[in-house]
Amino acid sequence: MNLPYVVVGVDGSLHAVRALDRAADEAARRDAGLRLVYAVPDSDEAEPILASAVARVHARRPGVPVAAKAVQGGAVKALSDESEGAALTVVGTRGFGGIGGTLLGSVSLRLAAHVHGPLMVVRGDHPWDATSDAGCDVLLGLQGDTDADAAVYAFEEAERRGVWLRVVHSWDHRHITPELPSLVPATSPGQQSLAQYERSEEAVPRFSLARLQAQHPKVGVDARSVRTGPAQALLEASEGASVVVIGAHRRSGRFTPHLGSVAHTLLHHSHCPVVLVPTDS
Repeated sequence: MNLPYVVVGVDGSLHAVRALDRAADEAARRDAGLRLVYAVPDSDEAEPILASAVARVHARRPGVPVAAKAVQGGAVKALSDESEGAALTVVGTRGFGGIGGTLLGSVSLRLAAHVHGPLMVVRGDHPWDATSDAGCDVLLGLQGDTDADAAVYAFEEAERRGVWLRVVHSWDHRHITPELPSLVPATSPGQQSLAQYERSEEAVPRFSLARLQAQHPKVGVDARSVRTGPAQALLEASEGASVVVIGAHRRSGRFTPHLGSVAHTLLHHSHCPVVLVPTDS
C-alpha cells in the first residue's frame, strides 16, 4: 500500500476481533489502508482466520483497502516490524482478571518497547461499537515537554474527530520541601519558592500546547493541572473519552519501556482505548 496504513494484530479471538473493528474505523477516519497481521507457528493455519477478518472489514468499512499476511514467529516482533511507517498499530487484550494481566505484559507492554509509532491498546471488555464514542473528547495525559509527541498525536486525533481535547497535566512537590505553613509566614523563602514552583507547573500546559493550538485552531482545548493522583484523574476522565493518549517513555538500552503507574493503571482499568506514543530518551 502506498497510502497511509494502520496495522492490527488478529488471531480470531474475541478481543482481537474488537481490536480489528476499531482498527478498521481508525483506518477509515484517516483515509488509510489496513494491514492485518497474524503471527503463527505454521502459516497454513492462518488462512481461514485472515479470510474471515478481511470479510469482516469489507462488511464494516467497504471503502478501506485491506491487506493480510501470516507471519511465522512471535506477535511482538511481527507487529513491531510491520509498525515501521504505520500511522497506528492496534492490538487487543483480554479483560483483566487472573491471566489477563500476564497477557497484557507479554504482548502490549513488550510491543510498547519496540513499536515504531503510536500503539493503541483495546481492552477486550470494552462495550464499544462504531457509534459509542461519537462526539466524545480526546484525553491527553501530559507531564511536560517530554510528552511532545503524545501531544501532537492528541491534537491530530481531536482534529480528525472534530472534538475537544481535554488535557490533564500532573505534577507534585517531590523536588521541594516547604516549611510548615503554620510555623512560618507566607513570605518566607521556602513558601515563596513553593509558590513560584506551583505557578510554573500550572503554566506548563499553556506554554507546552501554545504552538499546537496555533497549528490546530479548530481544536478546542480544556487543560487542567492536578497535584496528586494523576492516574486516578485520568482514569476518571477516561469514562467520557473516545481515547486517552499518553507518552511511553523508553530509555536506551532497556528491554522494557519505562512505564509508570499512570500507564499501568490506564492499561488495566481505562474506560476507553489507550494510545501509547513512544518517546526514546
